[in-house]
Amino acid sequence: QLQASGGGLVQAGGSLRLSCAASGRPFQTRAFTSYPVAWVRQAPGKQRELVAAASWSGQTTEYLDSVKGRFTISRDNAKRMVYLQMNNLKPEDTAVYSCAADDSGRTIVVTALREYDFFGRGTLVTVSS
Repeated sequence: QLQASGGGLVQAGGSLRLSCAASGRPFQTRAFTSYPVAWVRQAPGKQRELVAAASWSGQTTEYLDSVKGRFTISRDNAKRMVYLQMNNLKPEDTAVYSCAADDSGRTIVVTALREYDFFGRGTLVTVSS
């Protein structure tokens, strides 16, 4: 399973760091490096969107245009952890954030939301103006 944490209430311009822990099946049966990962978010009344994605090593990343330069995705494969550092937060960043993993075994960064197979429980981020 995937479990996100680190959300909360923050003022505009503030920062938060989200963490996602991968545990249990299938992540215990295969190296975590074989899973492309991503952070996704869903705001009230809106569709879920992919915010940031990382390749197996974390060295290749992709971001939603609106968060480029503000958000940074990273991963620690030994710990089976994925992180999202969010700086200069804006009210429009308010959403439930969750992490996702692609079960294909590819090493590339995956930017299509439909390609992800596992979605974890989210954490709420609220940015006040």
